[in-house]
Amino acid sequence: MESAAGTLFVIVAIAFVSPLLARMPRRLRIAPLVFEILLGILVGPAVLDIVKITSPIEAIANLGLATLMFQAGFEIDSDRTRGRPIKLAFGGWCISLALGFAAGIVLTRTDVIETDLYVGLALTTTALGTLLPIVRDTGLLPTKLGTHILAVGSVGEFAPIVGMAFLLSATSRSESAFALSIFGAIIIVGATFATKTVPQKVRDALTATLRSSGQLYVRLALLLIVGLAFVADALGLDFLLGAFAAGMLFRIGLQNAAPPEELDVIESKVEAVTFGFLIPIFFVVTGITYDLEALTTSPTALAKLPMFLALFLLVRAVPILLYRKDLPSRAHRRALAFLSGVQLPLVVAITTIGINTGQMRSSTAAAMVGAGMITVVIFPAVALGILGRAGELPAPLPSLREEEQAADEA
Repeated sequence: MESAAGTLFVIVAIAFVSPLLARMPRRLRIAPLVFEILLGILVGPAVLDIVKITSPIEAIANLGLATLMFQAGFEIDSDRTRGRPIKLAFGGWCISLALGFAAGIVLTRTDVIETDLYVGLALTTTALGTLLPIVRDTGLLPTKLGTHILAVGSVGEFAPIVGMAFLLSATSRSESAFALSIFGAIIIVGATFATKTVPQKVRDALTATLRSSGQLYVRLALLLIVGLAFVADALGLDFLLGAFAAGMLFRIGLQNAAPPEELDVIESKVEAVTFGFLIPIFFVVTGITYDLEALTTSPTALAKLPMFLALFLLVRAVPILLYRKDLPSRAHRRALAFLSGVQLPLVVAITTIGINTGQMRSSTAAAMVGAGMITVVIFPAVALGILGRAGELPAPLPSLREEEQAADEA
């Protein structure tokens, strides 16, 4: 299918079908993004070859990745994660960083990979944006375990993004540090401005468009995403850093300016655009562009896949030993270990940079991305299974029909 319109139709159709497929298995909860990736592989050049990714589709997919990082930044609740949870998460990430680079050095010296820098950093990530729908839909988000998942995921997203900007940049370390300091200053100024008292006229104007075609809150979110992504890119940093920061700033501003009774409405409207449209496109395109041939035609790549899968879990699971006092339940610690090992978006970004700079073999990238996809499929299912067997999994969230029936009975 050569036309962009036809390709977009197939992608949107997959985005529509995937949540329906995700609801079919009753014993195994599978996130819709898993089906989005797998169906993307199916319609892509690796299997049926019925779609072609053009520049406009690629641009929309990049915007989808940016909004995924935005949602990850938006979900950072400093009131919940401050103190012990964030300290544990950062300390654990530092342990993961040491383990990741140690594994990378060993693999480099044994000629399994070309450079330890890209692989070592990729092993330390946690896909908070990917986990959020799973954690939210299963009712874990409000729990103590949910707080630690938020903290681990926040550090596992933010720290590697900063590491990408500093370590994987084409510029020198001093230039990268200077760019990061400028960007940090911009974010501090933005956060300070977001906490200032907003004039009543401005608040009224924003609120007045909630139920009209204006939708200023949604447009503001998109403006922040694109604007800060552009600023980060202009400074020579990864655009994902800007998108992530946009989510944090939007949350601060929303809590300060939006009427409390309208917060849920605003969040649902932003999620409708991000989770309902842009983010699924990113995951489908990830599947379409996945180099399945590099994986299936290379015995070396196939051997690397289970190795990276084990490393994804090991590097992020070892730090969970720090949580013995904070999470006395063994089931909670084991579940957190598996959820911490869920990795994909930043693995895609890091391997793409590695291939573009000639620092990573295509077989290594295919194995890492393939292992990342498997973590998204298997690790949450294992974690939820552990909690379910221990009787510590919250009840599934009620459907809209069930909520309406309960309201009628009341």
